[in-house]
Parts: sequence; structure tokens; C-alpha cells
Amino acid sequence: MSITRRYLLIGAALAASSTAQAQQDKSISMPVNAQRNSFKSGGKAIAVETFQGSGTSPSPALLMLHGADGLSYNSQYREAARHVAAAGYQVHLVHYLDRTGEKRASFSTLFQNFMPWMSTVQDALTFAANHPCADRGRIGIVGISLGAALGLAVSSTDPRVKALVNYFGPLPQGAIATTSRLPPTLVLHGSADPIVPVANAYAVEALLRRQNVPHEVKVYPGQGHGFRGAAEEDATRRALAFLQRHLAGTHASTNSPPLPVDG
Repeated sequence: MSITRRYLLIGAALAASSTAQAQQDKSISMPVNAQRNSFKSGGKAIAVETFQGSGTSPSPALLMLHGADGLSYNSQYREAARHVAAAGYQVHLVHYLDRTGEKRASFSTLFQNFMPWMSTVQDALTFAANHPCADRGRIGIVGISLGAALGLAVSSTDPRVKALVNYFGPLPQGAIATTSRLPPTLVLHGSADPIVPVANAYAVEALLRRQNVPHEVKVYPGQGHGFRGAAEEDATRRALAFLQRHLAGTHASTNSPPLPVDG
């Protein structure tokens, strides 16, 4: 399989243990509403799917940024967004590829499109901050693979981002200014990732250390581009606990099923 094809066609569905399935069954009973909206970025209409509970109190908001495979080929991102929303967040699943008119990211145009996508993510932050029942002082990003790279780049210069979860994303060389400062960041990566080598996780860790930013890094032995089994469940617990500490305070629960994401 070519590098391009491996980059675009990411993994199969992640398996869930019987315990995780029982948790999932419980979470389904929690009311989560889904709404489709759009905002303008670079003259283009950008679709965004918002998942949130039925309460009216201000909630911390999260942008969820999918991987290069896009949203037309992988329903797991929507499942993940719904599960995170059930834990007490307002989750905005951003169709940032709408900016460049793509269903999935093309490897050949990845670098030239990165800056327009960054601009779209910044506009998505404005959309999230102005959304009803969002606490604009508590906004974070959960990025997967390419989405994690965009999250790193945007959050390094936009102080509205208060927390970042990086699922096996590459360090975007040249997109992070030397004078920038990242928010508290959680890095989750597999040691055997064939698409985004684990060296990227260590490079992000080194940057966070230089900036003296609160951070956590977890590398899962033998895991590839996407987590399975116990690693999947552990990554979810770490992500939700991290967001609770740095974004939601006591407003979110860590009793949630695994986030079913490949990127």
C-alpha cells in the first residue's frame, strides 16, 4: 500500500471491551442533542455538527477536529463527539475540509491547504464562543491526526484555547512560532504508528517542556495509528480526566465509554 493511501485510509473500527460496551449502553440513555449549522470562512460555508446536553447552564466547549480521512468515510468521529458531549461538554465537530472543497485530505496538497484550514479552525473558535450555552472562557480542542496538527498550530497562537488533546498528531513544522505558547496539552500516541511516527510525540513533548506548559504524554507500546483494547480505554480516561482538570473543573464526568477515533 502506498504512503498516500495509508495516510488517507485510516484503520478499521476500534474494538470495545464488554465493560466499555456496558458503559456505552449507559451513556446512550443520557440526552444529547445534535444540530447541524454552518459558518463562513474564507468565503466558504463550513458545516459544523454540534452535540450537547439538554441543560441551559453554560458548558465548556470543544472543537473536535477529524483526521485526513474526513467525515464522509468514518462515522466514528460523530460517535466520539456524542460520547464527549454526554460527559458534559458542548462539542462542535468541524467540517474544516469544506474550506478546500474536499471529502478527504489529499496528500499532494496537504501543505498548501494547511494555512486555510488553520484559518477555518480559528473561525470555528469564534463560532463556538458565540454559540448559545457555551462558556467562552472554557474552550478546548480535541484533534485526531491531521486535526491534532491543526490544533497544535492554532492553539499556539490563539489564547482562546485553554486545553488541547492531541491524538497521534504530527508536529506541524513551521506552523508554530518560536514566541508562541501552547495551552495545557495531552499527547496520546502509539509506539508503532506507521503513519505519524512516535518521534512526533516526543518532539511535541520537548516543545511543551521548553515552554514550561502543563502537559502529559502517554505512548502506548505496540499501538499504531489508532488505539485498541485496553489502550483505547486508557486513552479515553486520560483525555476526559485531562479536560476535566484544565477545562471543565467539576462540570464533567470521566465515566464515559472509549472515544472511537481513528485518524
